Amino acid sequence: MIARQITIHDDVASTAHAIAARLITSINDAIAARGVAHVVVTGGSLGIAALVAVAENPAKTSVNWSQVHFWWGDERFVASDSADRNVLQAEPLFAALDELGLDRGTVHAMGASDQYESAEQAAVAYTQLLAQEAPEGSASPVFDVLMLGMGPDSHVASLFPNHTRSDELGAIAVHDSPKPPPHRVSLTMGTINTAREVWLIVAGADKAPALAAASHEINEMAVPASAVRGTQATRWIVDRAASTLL
Repeated sequence: MIARQITIHDDVASTAHAIAARLITSINDAIAARGVAHVVVTGGSLGIAALVAVAENPAKTSVNWSQVHFWWGDERFVASDSADRNVLQAEPLFAALDELGLDRGTVHAMGASDQYESAEQAAVAYTQLLAQEAPEGSASPVFDVLMLGMGPDSHVASLFPNHTRSDELGAIAVHDSPKPPPHRVSLTMGTINTAREVWLIVAGADKAPALAAASHEINEMAVPASAVRGTQATRWIVDRAASTLL
């Protein structure tokens, strides 16, 4: 297994800007190598701050954004205009990239409750969308970068400890979520771990115990964050407060 690389930054703002700079470079590298980049982004306070930092970074003009596909690790199954939606919170980034050639058709949002009758239907639709963009014989694109936040309970995407697990590939419905709202759609761990690079991005002292637990042993059920890994690199990009128990 490829060893994880841990990078520690002083605070939330510096962590967000470091993530943004690294993401821009990784996208350019992917486009240079393969002509396209597939990136999975995440919500949460740090995840959204990092996307806003991309929008603020002058180097964003170096990217051919028409060749970038954006995917989501998870989404709240609520109405499409709900402020709880990760994709709506990320709108400042997409709006900034519109004038730089972003194709909104490559921003692949997960389905909302006013579009599908159930989270299961939304998950099936996203699984099908992943397959449409996948190489022949694969269930999803080969993600160049897949970013994940982590909760104080060690959950990633909407995979919660001792609650949510699936051996399937693609997206699944999540119900009775320990964190509201109760209904969600999430990529499975198997799909997450097909990415070339997985970045676990974490900030805040309240996350320190879970991050330490994830560093001690791999236990997907009890500590989901411990089980995430990329095929080429696994990066933990964290602030100093979250790293205190490592």
